[in-house]
Amino acid sequence: MLSLNNVSKSFGGVKAVDKCSFEVKENTITSLIGPNGAGKTTIFNIISGLTKADSGTIRLSDRNIADLAPYKIAKAGISRTFQLTKVFRNMSIKDNLLIAKNANDNDIKKILESVYLHKPLETLASELSYGQQRLLELARSLLMPHSLLMLDEPTAGVNPEIRRELKLILRSLKKNGKTVLLIEHDMEFVMGISDVVIVLNEGKVLKEGKPKDIVKDKKVLEAYLGK
Repeated sequence: MLSLNNVSKSFGGVKAVDKCSFEVKENTITSLIGPNGAGKTTIFNIISGLTKADSGTIRLSDRNIADLAPYKIAKAGISRTFQLTKVFRNMSIKDNLLIAKNANDNDIKKILESVYLHKPLETLASELSYGQQRLLELARSLLMPHSLLMLDEPTAGVNPEIRRELKLILRSLKKNGKTVLLIEHDMEFVMGISDVVIVLNEGKVLKEGKPKDIVKDKKVLEAYLGK
């Protein structure tokens, strides 16, 4: 579904992404992991068009999206969340979701139920807890028409109950044929829900494989432990 080929990006003299290549297959949950500064969020921003790659190609379902504007990439079928939650705090839950798609109340309630956000539609986003705001952002991303959902650290800063709900949400998405690419630091979470894990280090793919293979790889352990 999604393929990156020799994608590179430098900021000044720092090479954030260095000839990075990988694929995300349809109907899988693929996790992008690595130590801080490995280039994970830069990769996300390049895929979604917020950052332009210096070189390389990005294809979504055989369409080259590398040079498209962010809104065109979104229309092509990519929906995402951000590392820092981006909701409109002075708008209601309903209005936050209508930004993604003009939907009726019934459809909105179904989306909210699917992410375990049980609040009245007119509740202001500012009245939600941080974890609930993350669920609202996820609901908005799900409501937007897409073929690939990208989640940037969905469990960051949330309590164990919402972390458990996020795991259930992702498993349900896969069961319903969805494709997910996520960045995540919680290794227990990653290993529990991923089909494929891609390890980045210094902007390059260090290792790619099933969770059970990743956790035993010496190079991966060294990258995290700094040996």
